[in-house]
Amino acid sequence: MSDLRLGDVLDDYCVKCRRLTNHSIVSLIEAKAAKVRCRTCYSDHDYRNEQIPPSKKDLKKAALFNQVLAAAAPLPSVTEPATTEDVAAEDLATTTPDPAPTPRPKGRRKKA
Repeated sequence: MSDLRLGDVLDDYCVKCRRLTNHSIVSLIEAKAAKVRCRTCYSDHDYRNEQIPPSKKDLKKAALFNQVLAAAAPLPSVTEPATTEDVAAEDLATTTPDPAPTPRPKGRRKKA
């Protein structure tokens, strides 16, 4: 790739348009774009290296997820492997038949 020059067009995330658009280079520092101008809305901003910032919603989700993980208790460690008899006994104890659901009357409900 050739060296960048003032006025060259490149893609970058526009803060005002909130999307990836064409930008013109306005200033250079050490042969790298420092400031760019959006060619759609003409707003100037720092060059963001074509990276879209995460949304605030995603940041909140990540913070809540980390909070839940921190609050979760660690799982107990298993010291002995379970035998097939133990597993079969647990399966019989935990599987109970569910009662049949009661049928609902069809038609319109009467007002009381």
